[in-house]
Amino acid sequence: MHYLFIEPNQKKSRIEKEVYGNFSEHLGRCIYGGVYVGENSEIPNENGMRKDVVEALREMKLPVLRWPGGCFADEYHWKDGIGEKSGRKKMINTHWGGVTEDNSFGTHEFFELCRQIGCEPYVNGNVGSGSVQEMSEWIEYMTFNGLSPMAELREKNGRKDPWDLRYFCVGNENWGCGGNMRPEFYADQYRRYETYCRNYGDNKLFKIACGPNAADYEWTEVLMKRAKDYMDGLSLHYYTVLGDWAHKGSATEFTEDDWYGTLYKTLAMETIISTHDGIMNRYDPEHKVALVVDEWGTWFDVEPGTNPGFLYQQNTMRDALVAGINLNIFNQHSDRVKMANIAQLANVLQSVVLTEGSKMVKTPTYYVFKMFARHQGADLLASVMDHCMVGPDGCKVPDVTHSASMSEDGKVFVTLNNLSLSEDSEIRIALGGRDIAEAEGTILTADYNAYNTFDEPDRVKEACFKDFKVENGAMTLKLPKASVLAVTLTLA
Repeated sequence: MHYLFIEPNQKKSRIEKEVYGNFSEHLGRCIYGGVYVGENSEIPNENGMRKDVVEALREMKLPVLRWPGGCFADEYHWKDGIGEKSGRKKMINTHWGGVTEDNSFGTHEFFELCRQIGCEPYVNGNVGSGSVQEMSEWIEYMTFNGLSPMAELREKNGRKDPWDLRYFCVGNENWGCGGNMRPEFYADQYRRYETYCRNYGDNKLFKIACGPNAADYEWTEVLMKRAKDYMDGLSLHYYTVLGDWAHKGSATEFTEDDWYGTLYKTLAMETIISTHDGIMNRYDPEHKVALVVDEWGTWFDVEPGTNPGFLYQQNTMRDALVAGINLNIFNQHSDRVKMANIAQLANVLQSVVLTEGSKMVKTPTYYVFKMFARHQGADLLASVMDHCMVGPDGCKVPDVTHSASMSEDGKVFVTLNNLSLSEDSEIRIALGGRDIAEAEGTILTADYNAYNTFDEPDRVKEACFKDFKVENGAMTLKLPKASVLAVTLTLA
């Protein structure tokens, strides 16, 4: 029996809804065919956006969407993606597959997609191959309400009023595909570029600097030392890669050892965030600068027979556990982590939906995000739980991970992951000084390598959870092996 103690009177920090964000890049079939099919497509759409995908994302309560990259952001020139589509400049997507990018999905289309979903836009600017002027003019084009060349150009292209844009990142992975820069050089470049990313009218930008790759703690040290007063957020990228970058392993054909090895690699996120947070605390003890984990998730070998540059992979219960583990970690660090964006939205890496022609399927990861959505905007609660270590030597992981929050209606929301492949877990939940009156829950569980296909779209999906008892003010439940659970507790 495990014991989970939650203190409903000890609220720690707000879990911002943006922690449950996503990432869309001009990569493979994420944009084209994934969310955008064009106005003339036979696939049901509104202004070119797939109705089935938009509906699924609204149901998932997607709060924020990052675009246009990724590595693509630092070769993207925004003026190529505005105006009449027949006249838009075509280019070769040199990062991803060497395919032709026709720029039919650009700034106007992205904001239209966000409008339909009901989510905040998060735009990534071009530092690697772009200019200060180009970035400054893009901000003006998107947000200025008045007489100016860019506002006139926007109106000429069919949009008189500016858009609301809060989140803007100056560059992407500038330590790598965004220019192979040293942290000292990028810190100076960031300070230069962000100076010209101006606030117009009531639109106030939340400016995000390109942060470290995984455990590159020197990058964080330099950026915080040289540029902390010029930023609102610092990005972090960390992918769960089972093998090495040349041989990452199959997304669907894996052993039990691979299962534990993947979850072990995922749990490194806790150490990575804690260490970067420690560095940031030295320069920013008041937590004015947010940590923004705007790329995370699993990265496996592409599905056989698909374009290697499209990064298309399937999505199993293993991915669902990866999502649940990471989201609980972000919740537990909500005093510093204010946004996170899983990679990616559709048909790329650990996506929440897959599409093929007119068909769409929700992945196990989709259901985890949907189940965890009640954490959005809630207050993290102090909690403690015992656990056992499971798995092979060298890859042992805790059998259960969790987080707990309280929403404005006073209900307590708990999310639990059982990482064990062999043992169900008995858990008793008690609240300090309060009784549980009633409970309800949803669960995601299936064979550890199960996934949804276009022929079997509902093989893995959330279900009502009833294997619990509420007695004497506490809750006892049985958490099946390899499962993700969300329970809502009503207090007496």
